[in-house]
Amino acid sequence: MSESWIVGINPVEGALGNDAGQVRELLVEQGQRNARVQALAERAKALKIPVHHRPREQLDKLSGEARHQGVVALYEPPPMAHEGDLPALLERDGADTLVLVLDGVTDPHNLGACLRSAAAARVTAVIVPKDRAVGLTPVVRRASAGGADRVPLIAVTNLARTLRELKDAGVWITGLAGDTDDSIYGIDLKGPVALVLGSEGEGMRRLTRELCDFVAKIPMPGAMESLNVSVATGVVLFEALRQRSAKR
Repeated sequence: MSESWIVGINPVEGALGNDAGQVRELLVEQGQRNARVQALAERAKALKIPVHHRPREQLDKLSGEARHQGVVALYEPPPMAHEGDLPALLERDGADTLVLVLDGVTDPHNLGACLRSAAAARVTAVIVPKDRAVGLTPVVRRASAGGADRVPLIAVTNLARTLRELKDAGVWITGLAGDTDDSIYGIDLKGPVALVLGSEGEGMRRLTRELCDFVAKIPMPGAMESLNVSVATGVVLFEALRQRSAKR
């Protein structure tokens, strides 16, 4: 992925805090007096990152439709994790392995929000298919609020093959779907687990579902049939964490 602009106070703060080595320069709006922006400029200077003051119009052009709040950073993302990195990640986390699989999420804001929840839940890795899914775009990175820098995102060529490899490694796979009687609250999510969520409109693909050991739903007594995929991701990840905490 080529260099991109990170826009806004919180995203720039996250980049400087978590991955300063990848920040190439900071642009600050001329005349900007926001204390947080000024603090970011001073922090960048302390890290030997060039800081330049530019007219608002230039920052507007770089930011597109996003609100830059007077600061943008030129960021060179580190290489994404590779399929070949997965075995080592599983070995590292062992019985605490918690993998999030997103089968065809296409909205960058949804993927960013899922990465944010995954980072908060200390997920081992997030797996997405290379085709028919959004990748790690600048919008995804902004929506993740730093999560994209804290959890490995692995784009795989063949998702079904990767799911079989997870099973062979002793990882139990639970998929989420609305058309089942089983609840996530009745599924054992302790130990090495992968949680699979489908695309925004179609859900899991048929083969993906067939490779799951369990298929469960999030019970919804209200008048809604489904949740946004990023909301559902947060619910099921933190149910897994609740169960694991209770185990201890």
